[in-house]
Amino acid sequence: MGTTAYERMLSVAVAALHERDPERLWPLLAAELPGLLGGDALIYKLDNWNESEGTLGLSPDADAEFAALGDEDMALLRAGYPLADHYAERADRAPVTARRVAGRSWSGSPTARLLDDLLDVDHVLGIPLPRSTTPITGCMVYRSGRDFTEDELRLAVQAQSLLAAVEQQRQLLRRLGTPSEEAAEVALTPRESTVLLLLGDALTALSIGRRLGISERTVHKHIANIYRKLGTHDRISTLLRAQRLGLVPTAAAGRP
Repeated sequence: MGTTAYERMLSVAVAALHERDPERLWPLLAAELPGLLGGDALIYKLDNWNESEGTLGLSPDADAEFAALGDEDMALLRAGYPLADHYAERADRAPVTARRVAGRSWSGSPTARLLDDLLDVDHVLGIPLPRSTTPITGCMVYRSGRDFTEDELRLAVQAQSLLAAVEQQRQLLRRLGTPSEEAAEVALTPRESTVLLLLGDALTALSIGRRLGISERTVHKHIANIYRKLGTHDRISTLLRAQRLGLVPTAAAGRP
């Protein structure tokens, strides 16, 4: 992975960690990843999606075009041919392109023709979340011209870690309580908020680090900052104060 690509990916990661609204995390990725991976547009699929419903988002460049699709074409697009079946049949979650999965039949498929008409793109790169199960969640990157190269596939493997971290952050942020007006003065960062939430799950610093992909030492730094901002000195008093401020759900604060 080149230095420029690494720096751009790091920039996206930093922006995601500072985002407080969980529903803005994947749109942030959708705006940045196509250019990072040599693509023109992107679709992401989350939660329990299928051909008719479920979370599906688009990169800004594709949003207007997809908004005009009819139900039949949208169902075709949501089906994710041939990548959905490819990943459903195996445990391997390595990024792969539609052409490598379907061979020559990809170009003549209804999905390929729809994408050509809609976005003038010829190729699709699937990047599932590393631990995704059926239905497969993650994103698909589209481009015109040549297929994605081996270097771009290796970069997509690196991007998987970013996707997984952002999705975990999104799920944790969605669990947080509705903060009170007083909570605004505490000014926890989004990362500190997620560490606080996992403290409420009775996890050790080591376990929190493993969940978030950070070191135990970094977790302890976050915990120290949380104690300082909340004016507390131990886990239980911290969680009780966080509960009163609406920073964590009652259930989480009550577990210890």
